[in-house]
Amino acid sequence: LLHTSTQMTVAGAEGAKFLADAGASRIVLARELTLEEIRHIHESVPVELEGFVHGALCYSYSGQCLFSSLLGGRSGNRGRCAQPCRLPYDVYRADGQKRNDRRHAYPLSLKDLCTAAWIPKLAESGITSFKIEGRMKKAEYAAGVVSVYRQYLDRYLSYGKEGFCVAKEDQKKLLDLGNRSGFTEGYYQQWNGPNMVTFDCPGHQKQSIDAKWQEYRIKLWGRLTVQNDQPMELSVSFGGTQITVTGDVPQSAQKQPLTEETLREKMTRTKNTWFTFETLHISLGDGLFAPVSALNDLRRRALECLRQTYLAQFLREAPIVRPLDEKASGQPMGQTGQTVFTASVETMDQLQPLLKNRWISVIYLDSMTFLTEDVLETLHSILKQAKAEQKQVYYILPAVFRERASKYYKPLLSELAVDGFLVKNYDALSFLLRHGVRPERIRIDHSLYTWSTEAKAAFFSLGIAGDTVPLELNQKEIWKRNNTDSEMLVYGYLPLMVSAQCVKKNVSGCSHMPELCYLKDRYGVSFPVKNNCMQCYNVIYNSRPLYLLLDTAQQEKLGVRRFRLSFTIESAQQVQEALETCLPVLTGEGGRRLPADEKEYTYGHWKRGVE
Repeated sequence: LLHTSTQMTVAGAEGAKFLADAGASRIVLARELTLEEIRHIHESVPVELEGFVHGALCYSYSGQCLFSSLLGGRSGNRGRCAQPCRLPYDVYRADGQKRNDRRHAYPLSLKDLCTAAWIPKLAESGITSFKIEGRMKKAEYAAGVVSVYRQYLDRYLSYGKEGFCVAKEDQKKLLDLGNRSGFTEGYYQQWNGPNMVTFDCPGHQKQSIDAKWQEYRIKLWGRLTVQNDQPMELSVSFGGTQITVTGDVPQSAQKQPLTEETLREKMTRTKNTWFTFETLHISLGDGLFAPVSALNDLRRRALECLRQTYLAQFLREAPIVRPLDEKASGQPMGQTGQTVFTASVETMDQLQPLLKNRWISVIYLDSMTFLTEDVLETLHSILKQAKAEQKQVYYILPAVFRERASKYYKPLLSELAVDGFLVKNYDALSFLLRHGVRPERIRIDHSLYTWSTEAKAAFFSLGIAGDTVPLELNQKEIWKRNNTDSEMLVYGYLPLMVSAQCVKKNVSGCSHMPELCYLKDRYGVSFPVKNNCMQCYNVIYNSRPLYLLLDTAQQEKLGVRRFRLSFTIESAQQVQEALETCLPVLTGEGGRRLPADEKEYTYGHWKRGVE
């Protein structure tokens, strides 16, 4: 059985079909989907669907967040997120006007999800597995939340949706277990909105639940034997699993001998474990003594051994995966051809300097470059200019490719007469392949992670033209990587988050017009934010641009022959300045002219690793 994570950002039927065809038996969907979208996926793809029903919500689409990684070296993609979204930020317009006040100091902090009352609707939409977020939470939280959902899921399975209702005391129990300014029902009935944000209080609030926790613990049977001239022995069991551990030999008591009450008190100290004793038989000889440390050690070893023995029956050995032979995988050996310099743009103003630059041979046009109604007319004009300058043009499909994107691009696809496409997600990749775009016209971006030889070989087996080096790899990891037909970002404001939420809408309302705003943190650092109104998502960019001015020797060592400059928030003049700074170094025709202050730019993960 192969289950794919929500980190794969599957947001539509296209991506689900792709992964199902690759062998996935269950797909954990993006948390941002509506019930209607989930129902469409369920009706289109014969695969199990898993959806989040309770717990913390990420501001970013899972798998599309580099905020914690690039700022603090702790990767959300690797389960080590430092939660920068829970920090305060001031929101400013591009003209410097502040948009939020103290009551809206936490614009990126979302409320916790709670959908117990939605169990019938979730099940009928096609979700077959309910996922409860519990990372870094205490055991009592997980046990309490699971018990409530188990109770109401059983009720729905037994009696159906008629009269289904969650009791007020159980709603309160979920709140007491933990919440952030109350709960939200998430995206199941709305695309985004300020009612999902904990603007004034991002902390996790909970009531004391130590007493309630007892009812969720595993009830044990136990027998403790403390007799003269033999090692102490503790046997514990539950659910058909029983273990026995032995300890020290008890001593003759010099003063206070052990009593049954003392032993029972020491053995039942299980507060920080899964277990509690329902029955404990004690066999105690006369006039004996044992140190408290010896008794505690006996209890700890018995409970841990029982836990491991019980879990062992559910563990499976993972098969040994050996590196794929490059020839067998279809991945070409060694680099071929000359070094290629490419550039991506998100505005029309950024395009003109690239058309006249002699080194840039490929231009990527982001979907954000166009307005909905003028995409074909504008694109045809650009293609005519690019052809005159002997440059290739690729179209970048949206960072998140949901059902609305599929419906929009399906009638347009045959008229997008570009040289190729750059895709950022499985949905877009599948969409192109299923609608007849030749794979050699497709390149995948850094958000389709090719960290390993196996991952890269799997993508290349489709026949695609190339991939992009993941942004979380450092120089040593890139040196060890097979970089054949890989492209590498060497300049640009890197994307920190892609979110269904809209900073602008949540603090000042929606105007349905793209606009640049800024998030200023408590240190005065400003992060640009752009809203893509065509597909309704936000991109938060790093505060400083990446500059990796690799000379010819470094390029040879890396084995990379394709380098990209990514333009997002720059003016035409800033584009020209970046070209004049980067390309002479990369081409070996000039010196390096970076700002004197290193705080004005970043090397990304080039010089450092990531947790």
